[in-house]
Amino acid sequence: MKRVLLSIALLSVILPSQAAFAGGSIERACLSANRAAASRTLCGCIQKVANSMLTNTERAKVSKFFKDPHRSQALRQSDRSSDERFWKKYKQFGQTVTSYCR
Repeated sequence: MKRVLLSIALLSVILPSQAAFAGGSIERACLSANRAAASRTLCGCIQKVANSMLTNTERAKVSKFFKDPHRSQALRQSDRSSDERFWKKYKQFGQTVTSYCR
């Protein structure tokens, strides 16, 4: 029983730190986008805002914008109501990033 409890305690310490090291999809995309302003601090901040405002699916969609910015413009110009709802949320996300991650 002591081994089980020790293992659980050890995992609870190790796993969160590994998750923080790995970063999220947006943080990784931001860092790999080869933009001059990209830094671990900035990209990590953007990821934190995304975690608080966007669903997993939305975060995956946004991370693709870093690699292919045209994708965001195509979505913005789309006539689909779901894309329009996402774009409004994405704009709100961008404004929050701008004010929070300076």
